[in-house]
Amino acid sequence: MNDRNVLGQPLEPCSLDPLTGWFRDGACATGPQDRGSHTICAVMTAEFLEHQRRIGNDLVTPIPQYRFPGLRPGDRWCVTARNWMRAHLDGAAAPVVLAATNEAVLTIVPLDVLQQYAVDVPPDLSGLEDGRV
Repeated sequence: MNDRNVLGQPLEPCSLDPLTGWFRDGACATGPQDRGSHTICAVMTAEFLEHQRRIGNDLVTPIPQYRFPGLRPGDRWCVTARNWMRAHLDGAAAPVVLAATNEAVLTIVPLDVLQQYAVDVPPDLSGLEDGRV
């Protein structure tokens, strides 16, 4: 995988359970066939899921033929840039895992907007004990 995240680093996995991504490989990788730009690794909230349902994007109901399990609050999922941005504008955006969010999203959503919703946790948590992180 050559995709990079919005921080300029190699793209990290978003979720293996449920298995997400346009390619259903766990990452928010993208390509020309991904017309929706499923590039934002978002952590589902009840508010975001309800917003998506209201705009016609039901993320709760399973669709097995597309290997879509249906989502619950707390699940991570590669969501489309436009629908996430619409949720942001409507005050219902989901938290974002920057390390797993594809840099391709930056053509639609500015980095400073994504950073407002960042929930990334540093890989090395040892600094939390002495306040270094």
